Amino acid sequence: MYAIIETGGKQFWVSPGDVLRVDKLTAETGSELTLNALWAAGEPGAEAKAKGLPSAKVTVEVMRQLRGPKIIVFKKRTKKAYQKTQGHRQDLTEIRIKEISLN
Repeated sequence: MYAIIETGGKQFWVSPGDVLRVDKLTAETGSELTLNALWAAGEPGAEAKAKGLPSAKVTVEVMRQLRGPKIIVFKKRTKKAYQKTQGHRQDLTEIRIKEISLN
């Protein structure tokens, strides 16, 4: 069973048991969330496409909240004596796909 979900402006291809790191979700560690699937398929011939209202649901469990690796942002203008260094760490949520339902 597979599904495509959208969270944080990105789409992910998932199956039950997968562990993903997505942009931060406002949920407590250990809680369960239900996400709408853009597309889902199970056995051959069983497929649900999201036209209008999505019918497939994906149940996920929030495992932990964490921060991604540090990314250095460096800006420089040549011949202008301008330099700027800045760091960034993205807030992430680690989720586990528990179940995909097609109804």
